[in-house]
Amino acid sequence: MHLTLPVLVTSLSLLAAAHRPVVPIEERSTSSAAHSFPEKHDSLVTSQGLNTPEAIAAAILANRPGLKAALAAGKALPRVRNPKAEAVAKRATGARWDFVNQKIRGVNLGGFLVLEPWITPSLFNAVNNNAAVDEWTYTQILGRREATSRLKQHWNTWITQSDINAIAAAGLNHVRIPIGYWAFDISAGEPYVQGQYPYLLQTIQWCKAAGIRVIVDIHGGPGSQNGFDNSGRRGNIGWHTQQSNVQRTKAVLQTLSAEFEKATYNGVVTALQYLNEPAGFYSPDVVKVYKNALYDAYGVVHYPTSSTPSQMALSIHDAFQPLSSWQGYMPPPNFQSVSLDTHIYTVFTTDSIALDPAQRIQAICNMRSSLATSQKNLYTIVGEWSTAPNDCATSLNGRGIGSRYDGSFPGSTRQGSCTGHTGPTRGLYSSYKTYLRKYWEAQVTVYEQSTSGYVMWAWKTESADDWSWQAGLAGGWIPRDPTQRMYANPCS
Repeated sequence: MHLTLPVLVTSLSLLAAAHRPVVPIEERSTSSAAHSFPEKHDSLVTSQGLNTPEAIAAAILANRPGLKAALAAGKALPRVRNPKAEAVAKRATGARWDFVNQKIRGVNLGGFLVLEPWITPSLFNAVNNNAAVDEWTYTQILGRREATSRLKQHWNTWITQSDINAIAAAGLNHVRIPIGYWAFDISAGEPYVQGQYPYLLQTIQWCKAAGIRVIVDIHGGPGSQNGFDNSGRRGNIGWHTQQSNVQRTKAVLQTLSAEFEKATYNGVVTALQYLNEPAGFYSPDVVKVYKNALYDAYGVVHYPTSSTPSQMALSIHDAFQPLSSWQGYMPPPNFQSVSLDTHIYTVFTTDSIALDPAQRIQAICNMRSSLATSQKNLYTIVGEWSTAPNDCATSLNGRGIGSRYDGSFPGSTRQGSCTGHTGPTRGLYSSYKTYLRKYWEAQVTVYEQSTSGYVMWAWKTESADDWSWQAGLAGGWIPRDPTQRMYANPCS
């Protein structure tokens, strides 16, 4: 596919994409008619050299008239010695968050402004239609008026000021808030409803009052960037196939960047994520289009309103590519305040679901080196992970799709019963809760030692308590102080 982006951005980005082959995490399963959409992916493993000031400036200032004028006046020309030789420590310290000396400890506000059937199954069950499998079909089946009514009730109650205060009381310092493109832009034929944006702004003000920082994440892009239900529409992966999809995503980022540069927010938004989990495992074209678009995204986030750089960071997901494939990408000093978001789950493949408890913890410990190496390249954040060691949560793999762990997922081999291994805390086995604590400790220890920090998925769920930080606090497998440890060295 040919993209009609500015010539310099296009040529530089395509050159970068040509430097490395795309290495998929796993093969995409297409054999089962019952599972014709992409599987979610684990991250058990989880460039470009722009060598002149002119190239950098052209790449990030393309199509920005005010910035081009500043460049012409000599105000925006970076001074470059040797970008490839610069380490992450050379990045400017003016960011809204000190990614080197402060650890991010946070939770995702999942299931709030982007629906996920496994987080809030009651919403989908109330539709009384098995065809409701994502937000697209939910709103399509209910119609705009009824969907808007039900969603407003959900938005008003799922995340409240009490939740934000509880997050602060739990010793956390960040939330990541997913939102879909449709909150800002609905084109002809798209059945989504709007109204999410005021709730995002309200929640961020609550965070500011509570001393919590925020990462805002564009969780779903037009056409779907991964075919997951959490992108808004389950099934086809089409974001990368139309230039209009890329431009619409950029427009959402522009709205967010301009808004959160306002003084009223007092710098509470530390980063904007351009796009959650683009499916690099699906096609090399996804990675090519995505990396190309990130240069525009960098300019949007760092120059939202003028030629004076913003201190917000640009968060970029690893697109399910090995962390090593991002080595040398957007190097300092030309690029500042860029963070790499990686998601670590060990439940979405046949091999990972078969790990025994000790092997699962060891798998996390084995990531220390690659994470630490990545941190020296780009500020690395484990932006999604879970204490759950299985995929037993109902609808986790998609509404109507079973679990690998109990063998109800198409083509899977049964590992055991899901009874006592997910659901409300009262039904969890005592031994399972003990393991949740060990697994939680192993992950937060590794992520804090090797990266800029972590953001767990998620703060709350309706019934899958092993995925919930809130339930973990009440159930005792997550401590009130996130720096507290019961096990001296989980990786020994």
